[in-house]
Amino acid sequence: MKQSRALRRDAGAILKAALRAADPTKAVEAALLGRRDLDGYEHIFVVGAGKATGTMARAAERILGKRIAAGSINVKDGDMAKLRRIELHPSSHPVPDERGVAGAKRMAEICAGAGGRDLVICLLSGGASALAPFPAAPVTLAEKQETTRQLLHCGANIHEMNAVRKHLSAIKGGRLAKLAAPARVLSLILSDVVGDNLDVIGSGPTAPDSSTYETAMAVLDKYGLRQKVPAAVRRALEAAEDETPKPGDPVFDRVENVIIGSNQNSLEAAAREAKARGYRTLILSSTIEGETRDIARMHAAIARQIRKHSEPVRSPACVISGGETTVTIGGNGKGGRNQEFALAAAIDIAGLEDVMILSAGTDGSDGPTDAAGAIADGATVSRSCRDPAGALRNNDAYPFFEELKDLLITGPTGTNVMDVHLILVA
Repeated sequence: MKQSRALRRDAGAILKAALRAADPTKAVEAALLGRRDLDGYEHIFVVGAGKATGTMARAAERILGKRIAAGSINVKDGDMAKLRRIELHPSSHPVPDERGVAGAKRMAEICAGAGGRDLVICLLSGGASALAPFPAAPVTLAEKQETTRQLLHCGANIHEMNAVRKHLSAIKGGRLAKLAAPARVLSLILSDVVGDNLDVIGSGPTAPDSSTYETAMAVLDKYGLRQKVPAAVRRALEAAEDETPKPGDPVFDRVENVIIGSNQNSLEAAAREAKARGYRTLILSSTIEGETRDIARMHAAIARQIRKHSEPVRSPACVISGGETTVTIGGNGKGGRNQEFALAAAIDIAGLEDVMILSAGTDGSDGPTDAAGAIADGATVSRSCRDPAGALRNNDAYPFFEELKDLLITGPTGTNVMDVHLILVA
């Protein structure tokens, strides 16, 4: 019991170190204070979207103050960032709504009005794709909402979802940069995408798009959705008109995209904290993808390997990974991918002593819940009165961990650089 408390204390401290490394305030301030050209523009405009963009905008206002001529950002419901010069539009996530459309149209209006002597600063963070919907006619918001729901339900990953969303949007896939031309565009980006692909983060509104209409249709075909999505969506993608701007397009000649925070940065900070606490530390990967329960069981297997064979690192060990896994929904329970990760891992480490596995979303919100994730150890299954396998089948991890008081409740963190997974072996 004493050892378990120590592991939990260390796991919490290591997670906090990861979150500090993704602090959007410090990242934006460092990015703007490091530039010497901000005084040379006639007007500076600020636009953007994402779960962390309210915090990012507050930092931009602190640095730029009255030099901001106008601005508009879309944030997730609940973000009440106090801004003076930048309009705040709370919107729905992960399924977009009309408030998001209104905010996205305002962003487009600001960009379209920028001139050759102006600077447009675009602030992007995780969730921007859903938070800034601007369906390209004739597709309606309701049709785009239904398409998003179907992609979420079938387990499509973020790269696949965004390939579709970009080709149904008036501002994504580089089209916002096209609207802003000939103004200078500086995008400050907090990456929530495996591999930090500029054209995938927030569906790449200011980045050249490597995907095509053909790519989008291939995603629908992969999941059997071609005949299930709304007819207007299918027709728009099959028509393949007005392709998104590609690498080499002159529209990007005055565009600079800068990643100011990423999952890798957070994992490195977590590793430093773990080492300071006496753990032999290994960063497994910052590009973890795949079905959540399968990835969780792989992590559980690593924990067993450390305990039995002292591989790939001897105990006391801390193995750290990050990325974004996917849940294929088969039940109607309550939870999120990180809670499901912890539950699947708990089943596979049941009875294993001095082992703990933590999984958390860096934004503090896991699925449609108030938890960031959950924590599991070798006694999790035995301590519960619930059937863990049944809870896993029903995607019902939240009440399972709530009963044990093993949910991770951080509240909104103001950042978003995907997920962090920890394996601790005492």
